[in-house]
Formats: sequence, C-alpha cells, structure tokens
Amino acid sequence: MSNSKRIALIHATPLAMEPIANAFARLAPELEPFNLLEDSLSKDQALAKTITPAMFERFQRLSEYAVLNGASGILFTCSAFGPAIEACAQKHTIPILKPNEAMFEQCLKFAPEKTTLRVALVATFEASLAPMKEEFLAMAKAFGREVHLYCIHVKEAMQDLANGEEQLHHSKIAKSVSELTDCDVIMLAQFSMANAHQETQSMTKALVLTSPDCAALSLSQRLTSHAP
Repeated sequence: MSNSKRIALIHATPLAMEPIANAFARLAPELEPFNLLEDSLSKDQALAKTITPAMFERFQRLSEYAVLNGASGILFTCSAFGPAIEACAQKHTIPILKPNEAMFEQCLKFAPEKTTLRVALVATFEASLAPMKEEFLAMAKAFGREVHLYCIHVKEAMQDLANGEEQLHHSKIAKSVSELTDCDVIMLAQFSMANAHQETQSMTKALVLTSPDCAALSLSQRLTSHAP
C-alpha cells in the first residue's frame, strides 16, 4: 500500500543525494523521501554510450521495488536515462518524474512574452547532454516555444566534486556561466550541481534553475492536487 507522503529517490550517483535531500527539506517538508542508489548505472551508460535493453530492465526493477516499498511518487535523479524513465512511467499510475522534467517546464514558462527564449544547459556529466537536449527541444515544441539552446560541458568539475573539491567544482561552473552573455535562463543539468547555484547566479543576470528545487516543488504540487 502506498503512503501519500512517501517519495522514492532513485540515484545513479551518490553525488545527487545531498542536493535533493536539501531541496525536499526546504521546499517540500511534508513529503518523506527515501533513497535507492544504483551507482553502476552511470558507469555502464558511459561505457555503452547508449541505454541498452538491459538498462531498461534494470530501471523497471528499480521502479517496481519503489512501488512495493510504498512510494506514491518516484523521482529519478540521473539525467542520462530519459527513455528508460519514460518506459517506467508508462507502467505505473503514480507520478514518475525524469530528473529535469520539472526544470524544463519551469524554464519554458519563463518570460512568455519573448518570441525566442535563449537557454543554456550546463552539465558536468557529458553523456547527459545529448539526451537532455533532445528531451528539452521536444518539450519546447510541445509547449509551442521557439528556443535557442546552448549546451555546455564543464570538464572535470564532476571529478572535482567526487574528490571533495566542492569549491573548485562550483568555481568551474560559475566561470562557464559567466561567459554566457546572451541567455534568459541557465539550467544546471546534474542534481550534483545544485550547491553551485548561489555562486553561479552571482555571475549572471539570467535566471539560474536547478533540478532538485524544481523537482521537489513539482512533486509536492502534484501529490497535493491529487490528494483525496
């Protein structure tokens, strides 16, 4: 039986766990997240350079376990597995969010008066950029918005964070953003980038969005609106 407040957070890297926990604590304290970590997924995807049929099956097993554990919503936190997450969502009735789904929606609702929205997608995990670009452009088309999208890979920043060099990680992201002078919205692609938000926002006049904050707010709203 599901618990109306219980949210499964499914991670492919432990680096995503603290940022999303902080987001729920600040923005959706009424929800009760729990964590499932499968940290071989990112390594296997980086080696395969695609989402294999076996990975689709692994995502199905993870979502099934989350439902059996009473989840009334699921949030996947690794941004390189969109099609596998969509397949999970088709098999369950509870809300299942891709990592950046809520952030993309918030971005596309920004400044509706603008004819063309200028957006940057900044990532520390290079393999995530291609599927995220495809996903974002498809969503923009569905929203009926013209967008100009820049994709930026911040080299070595994720490894810096894994090595405990948090400030170096933040500084590299902020520097990459400071060079973007023609953007309306900047999206930080990985959950693990969320703690760089403040420093990044200080380097630009564009709106900087993070996946954890947008996802926590979206799940809170969805579950509240469906509450009996």
